[in-house]
Amino acid sequence: MSDTTAIPSAAPQAAVVAAALELFAEQGFDQTSVEQIAQAAGVSRSTFFRQFGGKDDVVFADHELLLERLREFLAGSHPDPWKAVCEASILVYAHFAADPELARRRYTVVRQVPALREREIVTVFRYERLFDEYLRSALPGLDPIDAVGFAALVTAIHNHVLRQLLRGPKRVPVSVLRRALDDALRRFGVQPDGEARGAAADDVVVAVFPRSMPAAEVARRLQERLD
Repeated sequence: MSDTTAIPSAAPQAAVVAAALELFAEQGFDQTSVEQIAQAAGVSRSTFFRQFGGKDDVVFADHELLLERLREFLAGSHPDPWKAVCEASILVYAHFAADPELARRRYTVVRQVPALREREIVTVFRYERLFDEYLRSALPGLDPIDAVGFAALVTAIHNHVLRQLLRGPKRVPVSVLRRALDDALRRFGVQPDGEARGAAADDVVVAVFPRSMPAAEVARRLQERLD
């Protein structure tokens, strides 16, 4: 996946989101009406409410789209579940990095409105829960502590790198997040090990794993060798 890969937004909704965020930044969230947003976006009030439930839904519209796309992505076939979670995180980051100015505008609006900050916390948890549930499903027998621990680690790293993008004037490429997630895989003891498979297949399998590697991942890799 390249550093410029992003998940496209639905065009009509994207125009409304951009118009709304601009008005929120200029006038304030509470001071901006639905009518003003609809007029600025060139849509009717009824169209606005068909696309969004309210003003706060405009702010988080991309997240709803992203969560749905991640469910589809994780429902596919992935040889390494741990790596798949990292790739899902990269998909989200790439989406916001593709238009950093819009992402920064959204970030500023959310920081200024307590109700939006609370919803943001809930939204972050939804990503974490999605990763947690996927790992438990993809790795039967995985200790729940390992599943939630890795999900929380990936989410925290993602948010740390994203804040670098949102709080500064410069672009922060996806490669920064990818390197951080690769380090997380190593620290958690589940880094990809394809490079270490150089020896030819034999009737005897000798495997060495880090003590920190979750038992379910050890079982998965042993089965992979035996297959």
